[in-house]
Amino acid sequence: MADDGDGGGDRHRQSRLFTDDDGGFDAERAKAESLPVEDGEVIDTDELADHQRYLEGRGIYDERNRVNDLTGKEWKYATKSVIAEGYPPALQHDLRSEHGGQKPPRLCAELIDRFSKTGDTVLDPFAGVGGTLLGASLCEHEGTGLREAIGFERTRRWVEIYETVHKRENEDRRERGDPPLADQDMRHGDCADLIEDVPDDSVDLLLTDVPYWNMDELEQTRNERATRESKLGSFDAGEENGPVGNVEDESEIGADSDAGSDGGEPSAAKTEPEPESETETQSKADWLEGMATKFDRFTDAVAPDGHLVVFIGDMYREQSYEFLSADLARAIESAAPVTLAANLIWYDPTKDLHVYGYPFSFVPSMVHQNVLVFRPDDE
Repeated sequence: MADDGDGGGDRHRQSRLFTDDDGGFDAERAKAESLPVEDGEVIDTDELADHQRYLEGRGIYDERNRVNDLTGKEWKYATKSVIAEGYPPALQHDLRSEHGGQKPPRLCAELIDRFSKTGDTVLDPFAGVGGTLLGASLCEHEGTGLREAIGFERTRRWVEIYETVHKRENEDRRERGDPPLADQDMRHGDCADLIEDVPDDSVDLLLTDVPYWNMDELEQTRNERATRESKLGSFDAGEENGPVGNVEDESEIGADSDAGSDGGEPSAAKTEPEPESETETQSKADWLEGMATKFDRFTDAVAPDGHLVVFIGDMYREQSYEFLSADLARAIESAAPVTLAANLIWYDPTKDLHVYGYPFSFVPSMVHQNVLVFRPDDE
């Protein structure tokens, strides 16, 4: 076949060489000959620009990408505003579920892949049992590459659980013949103090699940319902960081109320109504002001081209819908030099539904969480 003068002749000839018995393109034969094939087409790598390179099985990567290490095809999928996935129990879920609001490490890994690059530093100032830290380690084996993660957590129990989960998970991985998960930097203490040790502009991604108003700040009566046995030993829900459970009745239902986990059964502390003698220790206004102040300081640590990604569920309380995600977004934007860039939705289709309000009033059974994405403002 003669070349048509624009270099396209070789490309078309190359495609026609690999046809099946019906005359159609045989992608498997093309791949067997080490030709790059995407979506049933041979990729002509000679036609790529200097800033582009083909990654086998992933598509074309543009080296001008400053946000992440995703190819164009992966980027297209990552821009979907809804993450509709119920992550199955994994990574020592039985231990991590001691924390009522923990997030699936593989969900955290997916978000880390979207908003950072290999080798970047990820900070979680409300680290809990370390879902973000585990996700950063998973990225080495199940994502685009390892990230370094720092976590702040003021409840020692959660720090102990993270350390135990990491140890046990790596024992299991060695038995399976899988490479170990890298250890990450979990620091015990108050985030307001620990952030002072993080240099300005040194964090590429802040990924966190904030403590909830009227959830983590309730003063619990010490009784049998407020205390449950931990798999690491005795656990008192009233210690240090407050309770782990959400109030589960028709007057107070949060997006975290069913599981907040990777598809496992809800923990006991999150499904039983709490005693009526509980007293609220923090108003919503105080909670919002406190979060805004903290994020103003956190933003100093985030690089100008970085992102802040924040889990926050809405709440149905005292027969009123509390749009906490919108409230928190406005509070953070008003105090910190950041702009809300997106609101993603994590929808867990595996969550159990509860009969709230029937048959007298419509009360939502929330199966989603909001994921607020902020960008630092230009100086």
